[in-house]
Amino acid sequence: MNEASRDNGKTVKLAERRVFSQSFKPLYNEGMGLVEEAAEYLDGQGRVEAKKLSRLGATLYAAESMRLTTRLMQIASWLLLQRAANSGEMTRDQVASEKSKVRLDTASAHDEAAGWNELPKDFLDLVNRSLRLQSLVRRMDEEVYGSGAVTTPPRAGHRGNPVSDQIMLLNTAFGRG
Repeated sequence: MNEASRDNGKTVKLAERRVFSQSFKPLYNEGMGLVEEAAEYLDGQGRVEAKKLSRLGATLYAAESMRLTTRLMQIASWLLLQRAANSGEMTRDQVASEKSKVRLDTASAHDEAAGWNELPKDFLDLVNRSLRLQSLVRRMDEEVYGSGAVTTPPRAGHRGNPVSDQIMLLNTAFGRG
């Protein structure tokens, strides 16, 4: 039994209120701004900085760049769906159906991954901000639409299995993951 049916729908969900009101605009602007900022960085300064990395650092940078881009595109998709619902272009049911295609669980390598300390600080800032935003959006999504099968990914700073992490990085770098 979900929370809404237990309390006959009388509970005000703050996340739902935020998503379907004008207070959504700052979150939308933050997310889309981060997408633009990351794209500019990866196409400009990031490209220059990546050339200075060791082979290991460059491999990690490439894999983490793909994760960053994927994470931000998924966040942007979610934000666009919420904006469509907020503006009346889509119903909540349509959004709920479409948002099932959005993945809010893109993991990141952690700060103990080989080569992590080589990565440019501006790049790491983008990664960490994207992880924070993904976590916020995921929590809001779960509150508004209910929890699904989405799992919490390892975050930067979280110790995972180093061997699995390296295999995942290699698979990602060579297009198998």
